[in-house]
Amino acid sequence: MPFPAADAPVTLDRREGSCGEVVLRRRGSGEESVHEIIANGCFLMDTSDGRSERLLVDAARRAIGTGNVAPRVLIGGLGVGFSLAHAAADPSWRRIAVVEREQAIIDWHRGGPLAAISGDALGDPRCVILHTDLLEHLHSTTDRYDALCLDIDNGPDWTVTEDNGDLYSPSGLAACKSALDPGGVLAVWSAKPSTSFEDALRNAGFSGVRTEEIRLARGVPDVVHLGVRPA
Repeated sequence: MPFPAADAPVTLDRREGSCGEVVLRRRGSGEESVHEIIANGCFLMDTSDGRSERLLVDAARRAIGTGNVAPRVLIGGLGVGFSLAHAAADPSWRRIAVVEREQAIIDWHRGGPLAAISGDALGDPRCVILHTDLLEHLHSTTDRYDALCLDIDNGPDWTVTEDNGDLYSPSGLAACKSALDPGGVLAVWSAKPSTSFEDALRNAGFSGVRTEEIRLARGVPDVVHLGVRPA
C-alpha cells in the first residue's frame, strides 16, 4: 500500500453529520501540522492562523464598550476552537456559550486532535458547549447575550448548507436581535464584504452597521459585519 505524499492531507475522521458529511484532515506532521475541517466538500477553516476567529471576538468586545464590565457572549460555530479559546483568555467575559450542531466537531475538541486548542477553555466554568442548531437555539432560548459572534459559514453570501441561509434572512436576523440585550452586538464573520447583508442588518433594525476588515498575511482581507441592537 503506497504512503501518502508528504504534503497530501490525511483524513483523521469522516462522519455523516446533521447536514451532510464532516471531515477532519491533517496536513504535515509534528509542530508544523495543520488540521482542517471540511463540510460537504467545502473547506471551512484550519488551524494555520486563527487571526480571523480571534478578531471576530475582539471586534464584538470593542463594540460592546468598556461600560459593560461582565458581558455574555454566544459563539455560533465551534470550528477549530480559536474563537472559544480567545474568549476564554479574556477574564471580562462573564459567560461564554458556544453552539455547535455537529457532534463530530465537539468530539474532536473533547479529547480529540483539536483539544490542544480548546482544552483549557472547555475546563473553564464560564464556558458551555450547546449541541444544537444555532437558529433553533436563537428561536427557543430565553437566555440573553451582550454579543453574538457567528462564524458558521464562509459568509452570508456563501453558506455551507442551503438551510443556513435562513440565519441571514429577516426572520433569522430578528431572532439574533431578540437574543441580544439592548446595546448588544451582532458580529458575523465573512470571507468577503457583503453590501446586501449590511442592508439586511439595517432593515432588521440594527444600528451602527459597519464592516471591519481583517488583514491577512496573503490574499484578500476577511471581514466582520457588525450591528447593534438599539437601546
